Amino acid sequence: MGTTTADAVLVREVGLRDGLQMLAQFMPTPDKLAWIRAEHAAGVREIEVTSLVPARLAPQFADAEAVVREALALPGLCVVALVPNLRGAERAFELGVHKLDYVVSVSRTHNLRNVRREREASLEDLARIVRARDEAGLRGRVRVAAGLSTALGCSYEGRIAVDEVRRCAAALAEAGADEVAVADTVGYADPKLVAEVFTAVQAETGALPLLAHFHDTRGLGLANVKAALDVGVRAFDASLGGIGGCPHAPGATGNVSTEDLCFMLDALGLASGIDLPALLEVRQRLTQWLPGVALHGAVARAGLPTGWRPASSLHRVATS
Repeated sequence: MGTTTADAVLVREVGLRDGLQMLAQFMPTPDKLAWIRAEHAAGVREIEVTSLVPARLAPQFADAEAVVREALALPGLCVVALVPNLRGAERAFELGVHKLDYVVSVSRTHNLRNVRREREASLEDLARIVRARDEAGLRGRVRVAAGLSTALGCSYEGRIAVDEVRRCAAALAEAGADEVAVADTVGYADPKLVAEVFTAVQAETGALPLLAHFHDTRGLGLANVKAALDVGVRAFDASLGGIGGCPHAPGATGNVSTEDLCFMLDALGLASGIDLPALLEVRQRLTQWLPGVALHGAVARAGLPTGWRPASSLHRVATS
Protein backbone atom coordinates (compact mmCIF):
# COMPACT_ATOMS: atom_id res chain seq x y z
CA MET A 1 0.00 0.00 0.00
CA GLY A 2 1.44 3.37 -1.00
CA THR A 3 1.45 6.52 1.07
CA THR A 4 -1.85 8.39 0.90
CA THR A 5 -2.36 12.09 1.38
CA ALA A 6 -3.68 11.39 4.88
CA ASP A 7 -0.45 9.51 5.68
CA ALA A 8 1.85 12.32 4.50
CA VAL A 9 3.13 14.94 6.94
CA LEU A 10 5.20 18.02 6.10
CA VAL A 11 8.12 18.72 8.42
CA ARG A 12 9.52 22.22 7.94
CA GLU A 13 13.03 22.87 9.25
CA VAL A 14 13.24 26.18 11.12
CA GLY A 15 16.59 25.80 12.89
CA LEU A 16 18.35 28.11 10.46
CA ARG A 17 16.05 30.92 11.55
CA ASP A 18 14.35 30.15 14.86
CA GLY A 19 17.41 28.30 16.11
CA LEU A 20 20.11 30.72 15.05
CA GLN A 21 18.28 33.83 16.23
CA MET A 22 19.04 32.79 19.82
CA LEU A 23 22.80 32.46 19.33
CA ALA A 24 25.36 35.12 20.12
CA GLN A 25 27.89 33.89 17.60
CA PHE A 26 27.47 34.24 13.85
CA MET A 27 27.20 30.95 12.00
CA PRO A 28 29.42 31.25 8.90
CA THR A 29 27.54 31.38 5.62
CA PRO A 30 29.30 28.29 4.14
CA ASP A 31 28.19 26.28 7.19
CA LYS A 32 24.59 27.47 6.83
CA LEU A 33 24.63 26.45 3.18
CA ALA A 34 26.14 23.07 4.02
CA TRP A 35 23.35 22.56 6.56
CA ILE A 36 20.67 23.44 4.02
CA ARG A 37 22.16 21.21 1.33
CA ALA A 38 22.56 18.29 3.75
CA GLU A 39 18.95 18.46 4.95
CA HIS A 40 17.74 18.78 1.38
CA ALA A 41 19.73 15.66 0.50
CA ALA A 42 18.08 13.90 3.47
CA GLY A 43 14.64 14.64 2.02
CA VAL A 44 13.62 17.85 3.80
CA ARG A 45 11.57 19.79 1.28
CA GLU A 46 10.73 23.02 3.14
CA ILE A 47 13.27 25.08 5.08
CA GLU A 48 12.94 28.49 6.69
CA VAL A 49 16.43 29.55 5.68
CA THR A 50 16.73 33.05 7.14
CA SER A 51 15.05 36.12 8.58
CA LEU A 52 14.75 39.36 6.62
CA VAL A 53 14.95 41.48 9.75
CA PRO A 54 17.49 44.34 9.43
CA ALA A 55 21.01 43.09 10.14
CA ARG A 56 21.53 45.71 12.87
CA LEU A 57 18.69 44.04 14.81
CA ALA A 58 19.55 40.43 13.93
CA PRO A 59 23.21 40.12 12.92
CA GLN A 60 22.88 36.36 12.56
CA PHE A 61 21.03 37.02 9.30
CA ALA A 62 23.31 39.60 7.74
CA ASP A 63 23.98 37.09 4.93
CA ALA A 64 20.29 36.58 4.12
CA GLU A 65 20.62 37.36 0.41
CA ALA A 66 23.48 34.91 -0.13
CA VAL A 67 21.70 32.18 1.80
CA VAL A 68 18.45 32.62 -0.11
CA ARG A 69 20.21 32.74 -3.47
CA GLU A 70 22.00 29.43 -2.88
CA ALA A 71 18.96 27.73 -1.35
CA LEU A 72 16.86 28.62 -4.39
CA ALA A 73 19.22 26.55 -6.54
CA LEU A 74 18.22 23.31 -4.80
CA PRO A 75 15.59 21.41 -6.82
CA GLY A 76 12.28 20.79 -5.12
CA LEU A 77 13.10 22.85 -2.04
CA CYS A 78 10.52 25.37 -0.81
CA VAL A 79 12.59 28.31 0.42
CA VAL A 80 10.95 30.23 3.27
CA ALA A 81 12.05 33.50 4.89
CA LEU A 82 10.66 35.27 7.93
CA VAL A 83 9.57 38.87 7.30
CA PRO A 84 8.71 41.38 10.06
CA ASN A 85 6.73 43.87 7.99
CA LEU A 86 5.88 45.11 4.50
CA ARG A 87 9.43 46.31 3.87
CA GLY A 88 10.74 42.84 4.69
CA ALA A 89 8.12 41.30 2.43
CA GLU A 90 9.16 43.52 -0.48
CA ARG A 91 12.72 42.38 0.08
CA ALA A 92 11.52 38.78 -0.01
CA PHE A 93 9.73 39.40 -3.31
CA GLU A 94 12.91 40.81 -4.81
CA LEU A 95 14.96 37.84 -3.63
CA GLY A 96 12.50 35.37 -5.09
CA VAL A 97 11.64 33.30 -2.00
CA HIS A 98 8.88 30.77 -2.51
CA LYS A 99 7.11 31.54 0.75
CA LEU A 100 7.32 34.33 3.29
CA ASP A 101 6.53 33.76 6.94
CA TYR A 102 4.80 36.68 8.67
CA VAL A 103 4.01 36.44 12.39
CA VAL A 104 1.45 38.20 14.56
CA SER A 105 1.38 37.64 18.33
CA VAL A 106 -2.04 36.97 19.80
CA SER A 107 -0.63 38.38 23.04
CA ARG A 108 -0.67 42.15 22.73
CA THR A 109 2.27 42.49 25.13
CA HIS A 110 4.40 40.03 23.18
CA ASN A 111 3.57 41.73 19.88
CA LEU A 112 4.72 45.09 21.28
CA ARG A 113 7.97 43.61 22.57
CA ASN A 114 8.61 41.53 19.46
CA VAL A 115 7.83 43.99 16.64
CA ARG A 116 7.16 47.19 18.59
CA ARG A 117 3.60 47.78 17.47
CA GLU A 118 0.03 46.94 18.38
CA ARG A 119 -1.43 43.63 17.31
CA GLU A 120 -4.04 45.27 15.09
CA ALA A 121 -1.31 47.17 13.23
CA SER A 122 0.42 43.87 12.52
CA LEU A 123 -2.82 42.38 11.23
CA GLU A 124 -3.35 45.37 8.95
CA ASP A 125 0.20 45.03 7.63
CA LEU A 126 -0.54 41.46 6.54
CA ALA A 127 -3.32 42.71 4.25
CA ARG A 128 -0.86 45.24 2.76
CA ILE A 129 1.69 42.47 2.18
CA VAL A 130 -0.87 40.34 0.34
CA ARG A 131 -1.89 43.32 -1.82
CA ALA A 132 1.75 44.13 -2.59
CA ARG A 133 2.35 40.53 -3.61
CA ASP A 134 -0.65 40.54 -5.91
CA GLU A 135 0.17 43.94 -7.42
CA ALA A 136 3.67 42.66 -8.18
CA GLY A 137 2.14 39.84 -10.21
CA LEU A 138 3.42 37.20 -7.79
CA ARG A 139 0.12 35.62 -6.77
CA GLY A 140 0.44 31.89 -7.32
CA ARG A 141 4.24 32.14 -7.27
CA VAL A 142 4.87 33.43 -3.75
CA ARG A 143 2.84 32.13 -0.82
CA VAL A 144 2.10 34.27 2.21
CA ALA A 145 2.11 32.19 5.37
CA ALA A 146 0.80 33.90 8.49
CA GLY A 147 1.59 32.72 11.99
CA LEU A 148 -0.18 33.24 15.29
CA SER A 149 2.57 33.53 17.88
CA THR A 150 1.85 32.97 21.62
CA ALA A 151 -1.47 31.40 20.61
CA LEU A 152 -1.23 28.82 23.39
CA GLY A 153 0.17 30.97 26.16
CA CYS A 154 2.43 33.94 26.87
CA SER A 155 5.18 34.52 29.43
CA TYR A 156 3.88 38.06 29.90
CA GLU A 157 0.11 37.53 29.85
CA GLY A 158 -0.26 33.88 30.83
CA ARG A 159 -3.24 31.99 29.41
CA ILE A 160 -4.52 33.36 26.10
CA ALA A 161 -8.29 33.19 25.60
CA VAL A 162 -9.29 30.80 22.83
CA ASP A 163 -11.72 33.39 21.49
CA GLU A 164 -8.78 35.79 21.02
CA VAL A 165 -6.96 33.17 18.98
CA ARG A 166 -10.11 32.52 16.98
CA ARG A 167 -10.55 36.21 16.17
CA CYS A 168 -6.93 36.56 15.08
CA ALA A 169 -7.14 33.46 12.91
CA ALA A 170 -10.24 34.86 11.22
CA ALA A 171 -8.38 38.14 10.61
CA LEU A 172 -5.45 36.29 8.98
CA ALA A 173 -7.81 34.44 6.67
CA GLU A 174 -9.69 37.63 5.79
CA ALA A 175 -6.41 39.41 5.03
CA GLY A 176 -5.62 36.80 2.40
CA ALA A 177 -3.10 34.47 4.04
CA ASP A 178 -2.39 31.35 1.98
CA GLU A 179 -1.77 29.26 5.09
CA VAL A 180 -1.90 29.71 8.85
CA ALA A 181 0.50 28.56 11.56
CA VAL A 182 -0.36 28.30 15.25
CA ALA A 183 2.65 28.62 17.55
CA ASP A 184 3.27 27.64 21.15
CA THR A 185 6.04 30.21 21.33
CA VAL A 186 6.94 29.73 25.00
CA GLY A 187 5.99 26.12 25.59
CA TYR A 188 2.83 26.67 27.64
CA ALA A 189 0.63 24.26 25.69
CA ASP A 190 -0.70 20.87 26.71
CA PRO A 191 -2.48 18.30 24.49
CA LYS A 192 -5.97 19.23 25.70
CA LEU A 193 -5.40 22.91 24.96
CA VAL A 194 -3.84 22.09 21.58
CA ALA A 195 -6.96 20.17 20.52
CA GLU A 196 -9.22 23.01 21.66
CA VAL A 197 -7.25 25.81 20.01
CA PHE A 198 -6.57 24.07 16.71
CA THR A 199 -10.19 23.02 16.39
CA ALA A 200 -11.24 26.63 16.97
CA VAL A 201 -8.75 27.91 14.40
CA GLN A 202 -9.89 25.37 11.81
CA ALA A 203 -13.45 26.61 12.24
CA GLU A 204 -12.27 30.09 11.16
CA THR A 205 -9.73 29.23 8.47
CA GLY A 206 -11.65 26.51 6.62
CA ALA A 207 -9.64 24.88 3.86
CA LEU A 208 -6.49 26.94 4.44
CA PRO A 209 -3.47 24.73 5.21
CA LEU A 210 -2.70 24.72 8.92
CA LEU A 211 0.75 24.28 10.47
CA ALA A 212 1.77 23.75 14.10
CA HIS A 213 4.86 25.18 15.79
CA PHE A 214 5.67 23.66 19.18
CA HIS A 215 8.43 24.18 21.70
CA ASP A 216 9.51 21.50 24.15
CA THR A 217 9.98 23.86 27.08
CA ARG A 218 8.13 21.65 29.56
CA GLY A 219 8.57 18.30 27.86
CA LEU A 220 5.20 18.20 26.06
CA GLY A 221 6.37 19.04 22.54
CA LEU A 222 5.74 15.64 20.95
CA ALA A 223 2.58 15.06 22.98
CA ASN A 224 1.29 18.31 21.54
CA VAL A 225 2.24 17.17 18.03
CA LYS A 226 0.14 14.04 18.55
CA ALA A 227 -2.80 16.11 19.76
CA ALA A 228 -2.54 18.28 16.63
CA LEU A 229 -2.31 15.20 14.41
CA ASP A 230 -5.46 13.87 16.03
CA VAL A 231 -7.43 16.93 14.92
CA GLY A 232 -6.11 16.75 11.38
CA VAL A 233 -2.98 18.93 11.31
CA ARG A 234 -0.45 17.62 8.80
CA ALA A 235 2.35 20.20 8.82
CA PHE A 236 4.82 20.97 11.61
CA ASP A 237 7.81 23.17 12.31
CA ALA A 238 10.86 21.60 13.94
CA SER A 239 14.50 22.47 14.58
CA LEU A 240 17.47 20.16 14.18
CA GLY A 241 18.88 19.37 17.62
CA GLY A 242 15.96 21.21 19.22
CA ILE A 243 17.79 24.53 19.10
CA GLY A 244 15.93 27.81 19.16
CA GLY A 245 13.42 29.82 21.11
CA CYS A 246 12.10 33.34 21.29
CA PRO A 247 14.38 36.20 22.43
CA HIS A 248 11.34 38.17 23.61
CA ALA A 249 9.83 35.34 25.66
CA PRO A 250 11.55 34.72 29.00
CA GLY A 251 11.82 31.02 29.80
CA ALA A 252 11.29 29.81 26.25
CA THR A 253 13.62 27.00 25.23
CA GLY A 254 14.12 25.06 22.05
CA ASN A 255 11.74 23.84 19.41
CA VAL A 256 10.66 20.25 18.99
CA SER A 257 13.71 18.52 17.50
CA THR A 258 13.38 17.59 13.84
CA GLU A 259 14.89 14.14 14.35
CA ASP A 260 12.59 13.24 17.28
CA LEU A 261 9.55 14.43 15.36
CA CYS A 262 10.48 12.36 12.30
CA PHE A 263 11.06 9.32 14.52
CA MET A 264 7.61 9.67 16.08
CA LEU A 265 5.97 10.12 12.69
CA ASP A 266 7.64 6.93 11.48
CA ALA A 267 6.36 5.12 14.58
CA LEU A 268 2.84 6.29 13.74
CA GLY A 269 3.15 5.17 10.12
CA LEU A 270 3.10 8.75 8.88
CA ALA A 271 5.53 9.52 6.07
CA SER A 272 7.58 12.72 6.21
CA GLY A 273 9.71 11.76 3.20
CA ILE A 274 12.81 12.39 5.33
CA ASP A 275 15.62 9.84 5.59
CA LEU A 276 16.04 9.69 9.37
CA PRO A 277 19.51 8.07 9.47
CA ALA A 278 20.72 10.73 7.01
CA LEU A 279 19.11 13.44 9.15
CA LEU A 280 20.92 12.14 12.23
CA GLU A 281 24.18 12.43 10.30
CA VAL A 282 23.35 16.08 9.59
CA ARG A 283 22.72 16.59 13.31
CA GLN A 284 26.16 15.19 14.06
CA ARG A 285 27.65 17.73 11.67
CA LEU A 286 25.74 20.44 13.52
CA THR A 287 28.00 19.87 16.53
CA GLN A 288 30.91 20.92 14.31
CA TRP A 289 29.11 23.89 12.78
CA LEU A 290 27.92 25.17 16.18
CA PRO A 291 30.63 24.21 18.68
CA GLY A 292 29.61 24.72 22.27
CA VAL A 293 25.90 25.04 21.49
CA ALA A 294 23.74 22.63 23.49
CA LEU A 295 21.75 20.27 21.31
CA HIS A 296 18.70 18.35 22.47
CA GLY A 297 16.78 15.29 21.38
CA ALA A 298 16.27 11.74 22.57
CA VAL A 299 16.87 9.85 19.33
CA ALA A 300 20.35 11.29 18.85
CA ARG A 301 21.20 10.34 22.43
CA ALA A 302 19.81 6.78 22.39
CA GLY A 303 20.10 5.91 18.70
CA LEU A 304 17.56 4.16 16.49
CA PRO A 305 16.18 0.93 17.95
CA THR A 306 17.17 -2.43 16.52
CA GLY A 307 14.91 -3.33 13.64
CA TRP A 308 13.68 0.22 13.09
CA ARG A 309 12.10 0.83 9.69
CA PRO A 310 10.81 4.07 8.15
CA ALA A 311 7.09 4.65 7.72
CA SER A 312 7.36 4.18 3.95
CA SER A 313 8.22 0.51 4.54
CA LEU A 314 5.59 -0.23 7.15
CA HIS A 315 2.54 -0.22 4.84
CA ARG A 316 0.29 0.90 7.64
CA VAL A 317 -2.69 3.18 7.31
CA ALA A 318 -2.47 6.12 9.69
CA THR A 319 -5.25 6.79 12.15
CA SER A 320 -6.27 10.28 13.11
